Amino acid sequence: MRIRSMFRIVVAGAVGALAAGSATAEGGSASAAFFDAAGKDAGTATLSQTASGVLIDLDLSGLPAGGWVAFHVHETGNCDHTTGHDSAGGHFNPTGAAHGYLSADGPHAGDMPNQMVAADGTLKAQVFNPMVRLDGGDTAIRGRALMIHAGPDDYESQPSGKAGKRHACGVIE
Repeated sequence: MRIRSMFRIVVAGAVGALAAGSATAEGGSASAAFFDAAGKDAGTATLSQTASGVLIDLDLSGLPAGGWVAFHVHETGNCDHTTGHDSAGGHFNPTGAAHGYLSADGPHAGDMPNQMVAADGTLKAQVFNPMVRLDGGDTAIRGRALMIHAGPDDYESQPSGKAGKRHACGVIE
């Protein structure tokens, strides 16, 4: 009897551990280290997979002070500051949708809301993107880049919302 009870506890524990491991793998997390246009450290992002999208926690500094800046997912995971971060490609757009929340045929998966930078050039925010996943499928963003632009997105101009220069870039790892 005692052996059966211990067996049940071990099996229950193993099943619980497998379930927890599965949830962790399914949920998943990632991070991105941001670098500015001069190649200097500009902060970090932590990304968490949820059941309905990805939550992005931003902690950045050295941004254009006291104004709105655009925030997007870009298509490649290359943040070469010597190219002005052009190496990150265009906005991540796996469905071919138009750019912008105000566009009749948008938004696309890389679109996210503008963010307000504090007077000291810091940005701390949590942004939720329901159109992407960290891993698996056409909307996966691990290995792509997060981008902060120098100005706000107008949410309708094609293909990128007239958001200005690429100020800070981080590869999602």
